[in-house]
Amino acid sequence: MQDLKVVNISCEYKTNPLGIDVKKPRVSWQIESTQRGTKQLAYQYQVSLSETDFEQPLYDSGYTESEQSLHIEYTGPELESHKRYFNRVKVWNQDGLDSDWSDVAWWETAFLDQSEWQAQWITPNPSEIDQTPVFLLRKEVQLKKEIASARIYATAAGVYELSLNGEKVGEDLLAPGWTSYNKRIQYQTYDVTSQLTGSKNVIGVLLANGWYKGDLTWEDKRNIYGDKRGVTLQLHVRYQDGTEELILTDGTWKATTGPILYSELYHGETYDARLEQKGWDTIGFDDSNWKSTVVASEFPTNLVAQENNPTRVTETIFPQSVFITPAGDTVIDLGQNMVGRIRLKVEAPAGTKIVLKHAEVLDKDGNIYFGNLRSARQTVEYITKGEGMEEYAPIFTFQGFRYVKVEGYPLQNGKLPVENFVGEVIHTDMNKTGEFETSNPLVNKLQQNIVWGQRGNFVDLPTDCPQRDERLGWTGDAQVFIRTAMFNYQGGPFFTKWLRDLKADQFKDGGVPFVIPNVLPDGESSSTAWGDAAVICPWTVYLVNGDKRILAEQYESMKNWVEFIRRQGENEFLWNNGFQLGDWLALDAKENSYIGATARDLIATAFYAYSTRVLRDTAVVLEKAEDVRTYTELLGGIKQHFNLEFVSSTGRLTSQTQTAYVLSLVFDLVDGKVRDRAAFELNEHVLDNDYHLTTGFVGTPYLAFALSNNGYHETAVKLLLQDTYPSWIYSITKGATTIWEHWDSIKPDGSFWSDDMNSFNHYAYGAIGDWMYRVLAGIEMEESVPAYKRIRIQPRIGGTDFTYVSANFESMYGKIESSWNLTEEEVRLTVQIPVNTTAQVILPNANIENLQEDGRYINNVDGVLSITEAEGDVRLEVGSGTYQFIYPNEKGMKKIYTINTRLIDLLDNDQTKEILEKYSPGITRPNPTANLKVLSLKELASPGKAKIPHDGLEKLVKELNLVESVELNLS
Repeated sequence: MQDLKVVNISCEYKTNPLGIDVKKPRVSWQIESTQRGTKQLAYQYQVSLSETDFEQPLYDSGYTESEQSLHIEYTGPELESHKRYFNRVKVWNQDGLDSDWSDVAWWETAFLDQSEWQAQWITPNPSEIDQTPVFLLRKEVQLKKEIASARIYATAAGVYELSLNGEKVGEDLLAPGWTSYNKRIQYQTYDVTSQLTGSKNVIGVLLANGWYKGDLTWEDKRNIYGDKRGVTLQLHVRYQDGTEELILTDGTWKATTGPILYSELYHGETYDARLEQKGWDTIGFDDSNWKSTVVASEFPTNLVAQENNPTRVTETIFPQSVFITPAGDTVIDLGQNMVGRIRLKVEAPAGTKIVLKHAEVLDKDGNIYFGNLRSARQTVEYITKGEGMEEYAPIFTFQGFRYVKVEGYPLQNGKLPVENFVGEVIHTDMNKTGEFETSNPLVNKLQQNIVWGQRGNFVDLPTDCPQRDERLGWTGDAQVFIRTAMFNYQGGPFFTKWLRDLKADQFKDGGVPFVIPNVLPDGESSSTAWGDAAVICPWTVYLVNGDKRILAEQYESMKNWVEFIRRQGENEFLWNNGFQLGDWLALDAKENSYIGATARDLIATAFYAYSTRVLRDTAVVLEKAEDVRTYTELLGGIKQHFNLEFVSSTGRLTSQTQTAYVLSLVFDLVDGKVRDRAAFELNEHVLDNDYHLTTGFVGTPYLAFALSNNGYHETAVKLLLQDTYPSWIYSITKGATTIWEHWDSIKPDGSFWSDDMNSFNHYAYGAIGDWMYRVLAGIEMEESVPAYKRIRIQPRIGGTDFTYVSANFESMYGKIESSWNLTEEEVRLTVQIPVNTTAQVILPNANIENLQEDGRYINNVDGVLSITEAEGDVRLEVGSGTYQFIYPNEKGMKKIYTINTRLIDLLDNDQTKEILEKYSPGITRPNPTANLKVLSLKELASPGKAKIPHDGLEKLVKELNLVESVELNLS
């Protein structure tokens, strides 16, 4: 009997989320089964207030006939704040067999109504305390009874870290993260039950500037959201007898400053260990010299529960080497351009100052290079207290770096003890979902660089770069990379939070700021491909995760963006006015220009069409019939006017650039002969450039798709594998461990692009990862059935560039795998399809007669629902399970053909006929007495139609002792 099991229950994408404020939370689950082709026929979903008692559940869906296993909305009695709700699921498969109940999962609510928040915002009295150092705040708490549970709900205007009785609370860093603070600010929930001790306890808070009032942008803007730091906190204690007590921030808390004299996100941190106040957050500490706090009313009021995953240390990296540069600097090499911090240990006399200066690369002379940081100092200073071995890592800053210049550290035997330094990688702690590997080590390195670029730039929001005085949520970068990002990591919570900020900061006229949260001057307006993030990003989250709620939440924002464009200029079907960023950093740009040569109104109108198409499709999903009609008509008008404006009477694009061809093809703006010509000319343009690209931020993400999907896949592969400038691989030959902002951030002669804008960790060009997963590996979906409910496995197998490509992706339903391997004579494709999904598997250059699955003829394989041949491919409909398909490649087919032909000469004796029947019982003939030799010449030996199954050939040859007679020379 099959093993049917419900696993991995999640709520709002998270496992057992603590502190949500969703009034109708959604649960999803995965199913495991040993039986192929398993689908969910029905489910039963229960919610209880008890982990062990589901006899009288709060909610019971009962037997619900449905295949749906994602985002099942709770529809039971209204939830209450500060309660834990337990849930479990069982399912029935297509045969009516039921699973056991799943393991019990849970979610816990925080504040479902903001009026329940009773704590006040407090800040140290500015007349008593220096406002530059990091604040220390403390409160002694007297508890009365035996504790059952305790939660702290907290947030800050600034960034904060909590402690309780001298121990850090949780693993989060840089809380509460960065939102559009004047419109919404996240709070965090911490389970502190185990950290409360006895009746007396102390809550401690460290409070720094962070994004709220610290330095932001290249204009050194400060106090963007306010000129004071503040904190608000509630400790909810539930006693064993059922009573509760609240401890709140108010004017009784006390404050001072401590050892962190300076802390800024861009510039680093200064820590003087001599100023530490030992035990400041424990009972018995004398705080009589501490100052008062004051209640303040100017802080944010719209508090929302944590939406994305927290920022944390996710990995530690040990230095690869330490060396002296030609300039005489002592430099540590981490071996990887990373984002995070250095943790150091040191034993030195009191007052010893150690300075760490962080940078991404070395210059061509081998000296550490700080020029591209612009005004960002990325400097950490630690001053020792002189009490034995000390350990330190900065708390409220992060750096983008591979190299660290070390000053002032006491040497040992004339050398820097590199073992006392370690890199701690910091980013939003998302669940990893994808893996990609090929037979080409340079492509594997490219994939690693893409992932590292994402990790370094997904620090609470999708930033453009993590090192210079910017680190902003540029919308254009996010939208071109989002599909790649969601192959690598589960981005549902991450983008849900960011898109809510986009909606909050969207201009009243529907325009979208360049960066989210928006901190640029009011005059900075909207641009195509950047503002389109309002439409593209929620749609991508929906496609990948099947999340209709994000479409519903963002729909008005999406619609407002399209209507904003519609109002531009005199023609509602063209966007040909206003400021545009164009094909940013394209190589066909004019001298000293960042904007590429592609006509900006062509780009703007192309993206206008694309966003309108997505909006129309969103209206279909949300069943908004009137909008479906409206935006279908609008799309038709845009496409018509695009061709009138940008296609000549002879069918040629008026803008002869790679990006112009790409957008016209990928956004489906040209048809028929015009489309064929655009594809041909794009291919010719690439060939004329010796397989080099000239595209920028706008064209690059779609370039390989435009080639592969229009008959020029081999050109796309050659582009990927190009290793001279400009190309993806070129940066790797120059030592890159992340994706660069410029194709030539380091030029062939070793010099740099301009200091003004030269990030070595800028993920936009890493969008090629999307094509690598979807085309090279062939993991694709039918978009009409999102979240990979209906999978398409269509790898591009062939050529001599790869001998294997392997990818897997942890979809909402479970793991999808597509891994192909080319041997000398065979193609092997391993496919994994999760339970409750189906897939179409398209095997290129295959034929049914020679196709096997794990040693069995394909016509008799469990889980294969249908088999067809079309256009030289075999198309299989398969259910869930793991399959290994094997079929001969071109060389293997030649061998089969040759052996079959030579066997014909041996078919005149009864022994041969008997053995042939043994290994080829399915051979085609009209009746048992037919002339086998005559039929074989036509049917048995036809190239591509061999009737002796491939696995039987070797056995047949061996038994007939034909090794000598069928010796092949296929060279």
